[in-house]
Amino acid sequence: MKIKYGTIVAKDMEESIRFYTEVLGFEIENRLNPRPGIAITILKGEGETRIELIKNTCDEPGFYSLGMDVEDLNAALKRLKAKGAKIIMEPVPIAVGFLAFIEDPNGVKIALIQHH
Repeated sequence: MKIKYGTIVAKDMEESIRFYTEVLGFEIENRLNPRPGIAITILKGEGETRIELIKNTCDEPGFYSLGMDVEDLNAALKRLKAKGAKIIMEPVPIAVGFLAFIEDPNGVKIALIQHH
């Protein structure tokens, strides 16, 4: 598995975009509004590095999760569960493939994504 992105719930989307683009040198890759009240901005860094900024009314601002790519989501979950990982969301279909979440001992969510 490799870390593909970090997700941050933004307090102020435009201020966050300015920080990551003007201060840290990321570029806006995509802006989405998947449903009313939710805004997502994907920022591209060097190589395959991405930061996903989310603005919504459900989550507190701050670090939300790490995203990791996996080749076979079901096999990865089986292996991780056998090693004691806490699965907090079973696989669901998403636009790019399938998504599940595990949680680390500190409560950090780790998104596991299997792309089509």
